[in-house]
Amino acid sequence: MVGATGSGKTDLSIRLARYFDAPILSTDSRQIYRGLPIGTAQPTAWQLAAAEHHFIATHDITENFSCGEFEVQALALLDRLFASHDTVIAVGGSGLYVQALCEGMDDLPHADVQLREELNRRLDNEGLGSLLEELRRLDPEYYDKVDRNNPARVLRALEVCLQTGRPYSSMRTGERRKRDFRIVKIGIEMDRGVLYDRINRRVDAMVADGLEEEARAVYRFRNLNSLQTVGYKEMFEYFDGAISFEEAVDLIKRNTRRYAKRQMTWFRRDGGIRWFSNGEFDAVVKYVLDNKI
Repeated sequence: MVGATGSGKTDLSIRLARYFDAPILSTDSRQIYRGLPIGTAQPTAWQLAAAEHHFIATHDITENFSCGEFEVQALALLDRLFASHDTVIAVGGSGLYVQALCEGMDDLPHADVQLREELNRRLDNEGLGSLLEELRRLDPEYYDKVDRNNPARVLRALEVCLQTGRPYSSMRTGERRKRDFRIVKIGIEMDRGVLYDRINRRVDAMVADGLEEEARAVYRFRNLNSLQTVGYKEMFEYFDGAISFEEAVDLIKRNTRRYAKRQMTWFRRDGGIRWFSNGEFDAVVKYVLDNKI
């Protein structure tokens, strides 16, 4: 199950999990980290109690956890889960994690810790523009495609270029790997105005629940990949004195809305996804039953 942040995936996934007596596997690249329950909108205590969840708060924020590593760990977990369940509900809005689970990722070298630390220092001291210029020189093809506002993607591509001496784009084959389980894809869609209102209200709820305090607790780790995330980056700017608290909250709302738009653009490219509203529980159940075998 995929869809934009704030579209109601979590509640619907729990209803489906209870109906199918199925565990839930999160495909959210930030909810896997411990210590970030508010800013990453991890399931609440009662939601976690309502259904068996996996990949929620399972990894430390200092871990360099890649899509490839997620693929390996998720497939191993599915082997165990399918031994006792006919169905597993995979839910989340991280497109690359969904791709890793369903199609596989390219075989790229593991991160070089020393090189990663050096690139993070350069990011902090020189800014993203300097790293982008080096990526443009080493791999102009990927430079034209990469989200230039996403430091994690830029750093990973540059890291691979420097490690291997080859362009990152030359190592991205895009070959799909066969899975030994049936995949049924559903998407949750919502009127954009309604979605944006839900996002704004959810950010207000996060602030009321203690987002500022949560961000302060991890501020010293601000350069880690796990914290290159909407909600924390804006709070860090507020802590630095670059913007006011009110500006930070407004930016979180704006950047979350923009992120939701990018998510939907990504998922709309997948013609295998059948789209529903989050209130169409019966229709979703019927579609899954009709297509799971």
